[in-house]
Amino acid sequence: MFREKVMKRTTILIATVLLVAVALLTAGFVPPAEGDFYFKINKSIDVFGRVYKEIAANYVDEVDPEKFMRAGIEGMLNTLDPYTVFIDKENGDEVDLLTNGRYGGIGVTIGARDGAIQVITVMDGYSAQRAGIVPGDRILEVDGVKVTDKKPEEVRALTRGEPGTEVRILIQREGEQKPMTFVLIREEIQLKNVTYADFVEKGIAYIRLERFSRKAGDEVRLAIKELKAKGEITGLILDLRGNPGGLLDAAVDVVSKFVPKGSLIVTTKGRRPDTEKQYVSTEEPLLPETPLVVLTDRASASASEIVAGAIQDLDRGLVLGTRTFGKGLVQTILPLNYGAQLKLTTARYYIPSGRSIQEIDYMRKQKDGVFATVPDSLKRAFKTKNGRIVFEYGGITPDTTVNADDPGPMVKELHRKALFFKFANTYFADHKREQFTGVDDQVLAEFKNYLEKQKFDYKEESDGKVHELRQIAERSHYSAEILADLDLLSAALEKEKERGFERYKAFIARELNVEMMARVKGEVGRIAASLQGDRQLSVAVKVLENPKTYFAKIKGS
Repeated sequence: MFREKVMKRTTILIATVLLVAVALLTAGFVPPAEGDFYFKINKSIDVFGRVYKEIAANYVDEVDPEKFMRAGIEGMLNTLDPYTVFIDKENGDEVDLLTNGRYGGIGVTIGARDGAIQVITVMDGYSAQRAGIVPGDRILEVDGVKVTDKKPEEVRALTRGEPGTEVRILIQREGEQKPMTFVLIREEIQLKNVTYADFVEKGIAYIRLERFSRKAGDEVRLAIKELKAKGEITGLILDLRGNPGGLLDAAVDVVSKFVPKGSLIVTTKGRRPDTEKQYVSTEEPLLPETPLVVLTDRASASASEIVAGAIQDLDRGLVLGTRTFGKGLVQTILPLNYGAQLKLTTARYYIPSGRSIQEIDYMRKQKDGVFATVPDSLKRAFKTKNGRIVFEYGGITPDTTVNADDPGPMVKELHRKALFFKFANTYFADHKREQFTGVDDQVLAEFKNYLEKQKFDYKEESDGKVHELRQIAERSHYSAEILADLDLLSAALEKEKERGFERYKAFIARELNVEMMARVKGEVGRIAASLQGDRQLSVAVKVLENPKTYFAKIKGS
């Protein structure tokens, strides 16, 4: 009976592989040596099917046919780029999240803190917020299922589902003796592309764009119109830092809000003739001449790089910050049988100057197994619309490079141990949220006291270095005076470490304020607080406030 069941499922799965292969062969792909190529495919499918069938049916231990097939698919895809992935039916909602920015849920993000599943953020206007769930709440059960030993993604799957369905969540809140039960109704959660838009200085508008789902262009359009209604826009900052990308069409739509109608924005080219497409702006821009600065960092990727690259190549604005990620590949989502899908890299994209910004060659590995990149000496030069020199590969290099402030090891360790997050839980268990107006000396004193109770410690970069230097001095038979000086230096550095809170006070106050304002005013409060003391933003504002410098850079003079 088991053998017959295995054979039946094996036949279905092999049929799926064959159907995928036939779909690829009949989709217009014409290889250089057609007959030989088709023979290789048929031969490979025949061998693969036979190996799969024999192992699934006759291996000494029972093999799950579906898991075994999944392992085979993942093995094949692992030889390609990391963006070509198989998506099973169970994870199909991730595709809808990618393309439309929506899913069925309660409006929270969750994560693991100190071995517990906790609510990290609560989205404005959805079921969880209306019911009174707050960041820091520990989730104990979802619909009667204990989640204390589950991973965040497993708990996330339990909270998600069809809009309109009910979910019961058991919460433990700091300051409350007994767990609290919340009965929530799942809703269609629409993730925002534009998460913040406001004036940061007189005339200088700011828009943060965090993703590129289908409505990204519409949200940028709405943000610009609302900003115009508030006052005159003399300069605009478009923040793409941390934006991993999304839909190519959405990137084109965003660029169209700034460049002349008919401008070439991006070109795609793949192996198949129908992958070669040109995308141009088809609308009149909302801000045709307003000075524009695009903020980028190493996490700005894909569609973000199309926007930043097009703005740079068309000399429509300046890119400021740090170099982008370097993803110049285009993916197409192909439907498979049984609700599965294949996200397949089908083309490369080229921004208006004609350059590709792809950094890694995934089809070529070096001897050490690391994927190859093109050295700077072999990168070709291209020209922007005004004749400025730009280079291919390796992402988008900013017109003005400005590194973000390094908060230092103490602040990084506070983040790593989630102590800003935990203190906010404790603080608001004892204080009313509506009375909080910002981090002051009293709040900082409470935080310092909290860290002392937690016996917080961290490592400075100098930790261990002096000890290592002393060992070298001993091996080299340095004088006793030198060794004594090193001991004095070690003691001085240890004493200076005790002053860490004072030395990092400005950064601590800023990061703590971000966490606290997120509890008081939600995502908008978090972003607004994070912009205070933002070095890259500050430089962007100064550039826009100095038209002479701005236009000199645009013209390449």
